[in-house]
Amino acid sequence: MATQPPEVLARAIRQHWRIENSLHWVLDVTFREDDCRVRERTAVRNFALLRKIALNLIRRHHASRDSLRGRRKMAAWDNEYMRQVLTGVFHT
Repeated sequence: MATQPPEVLARAIRQHWRIENSLHWVLDVTFREDDCRVRERTAVRNFALLRKIALNLIRRHHASRDSLRGRRKMAAWDNEYMRQVLTGVFHT
């Protein structure tokens, strides 16, 4: 395996953390992840996985021009919208 110059490694590390930080920011803004009071290790992992699944489902819904947080709230308030988000069958 060839050794990469430090500049290439530094760029790869910055790219990784840029992606990681942007995902965390979206999860915090959309789901208020930092305010979660769950502390048990398995529950924390399960909730994090559920949030990421929900985020991906909400992102698929392009018929709405609402923010991701707005779409999440709309799905909580409207069963028909929730069905559309879960099934991927969207009506404009």
